[in-house]
Amino acid sequence: MKNRVSGFNLNQHRVCSRNGVQLKYQRGQKIHSLVYQKRMIMTSSPRNILFRADSSSTIGTGHIMRDLVLAKQYPNDKIVFATQNLSGNINHKISEAGYEIETLESNDIEELDKLIKKLDINMIIIDHYDIDYIFEKQLKIKNPTLKIMVLDDTYEKHYCDILLNHNISGDEKKYKGLVPKDCELRCGSKYTLLRDEFVQVKNSQKSKIDIDKVKVFVAMGGADHSNITIDILKVLEKFDEIYPTVATTTANKNLEALQEYAHSHPRVTLHINTNKIAKLMNESDFAIVTPSVIINEIIYLDIPFIAIKTAENQMDMYEYLKANDFLVLDEMNEVDLEKRVKLMLKSLKVKL
Repeated sequence: MKNRVSGFNLNQHRVCSRNGVQLKYQRGQKIHSLVYQKRMIMTSSPRNILFRADSSSTIGTGHIMRDLVLAKQYPNDKIVFATQNLSGNINHKISEAGYEIETLESNDIEELDKLIKKLDINMIIIDHYDIDYIFEKQLKIKNPTLKIMVLDDTYEKHYCDILLNHNISGDEKKYKGLVPKDCELRCGSKYTLLRDEFVQVKNSQKSKIDIDKVKVFVAMGGADHSNITIDILKVLEKFDEIYPTVATTTANKNLEALQEYAHSHPRVTLHINTNKIAKLMNESDFAIVTPSVIINEIIYLDIPFIAIKTAENQMDMYEYLKANDFLVLDEMNEVDLEKRVKLMLKSLKVKL
């Protein structure tokens, strides 16, 4: 990697064919850290910027985590997070990052509007599936000079000044008619949000694959709302050479059961609330994840993967991966997952 802005080029296909089945990893993306954006978003005078996002055992943790990355791109501005105190939240991550938190009692526009006026907010960054076009337009009417930036990855209608879809599948053409004509669209791999830890481990030397001890990274989101991690581990248990590394958080409602499973299965290593996700990914031989923002990180580190769709808001990424011949499942299915794991193991043997 020449520098942090240029990211990396994936211009080749790695293809292996066994028993008439072709396994293809497309290397056609170029992912950047949003450091590239500093020239565009830094201003001469500090602004008051409000992030509006939530996390919980139901919502998950991804919104807050990517917003913390984005917040770093505004080093000269005053950053405040407005969030609810929901069960299983990771609001402590916001505090640990050094940002102030304003706790909301609801997702009511009047409460948010009062906070905007109280803090004299110049720009609001909304990362919330339950805040829609009508909400955003009313917010603009109440605050005509307020700049509104929205994070979206499901191609919904928005009333905003800037729209960011930082997934590798992001396509600005799909937003035609969904945003105001003067809305600035930031879509696709060149806008991908990557935490510093991923940039740091990118160039670290990886150990050679030990086909007798294949390391598999498993992450179904910080909350694992679909509760399929143990089902995945039961499939992997059938392969004596596989040693799973599982990453989850205390937002996982089923954490106790997962801990018990890991304790009774010595080959399974469980990491809870780890701050070394990039390192764990980079040390793995392949990964089993959801077709969500984690795919941006997996592809950046050039890790082979199987993606299992667990929510409708993952449909765009799922369809993108499927169209580009990555190994995907539209839902958890033990038989289909086992077939894909076998394909992955065959591909690893070919690489040796």
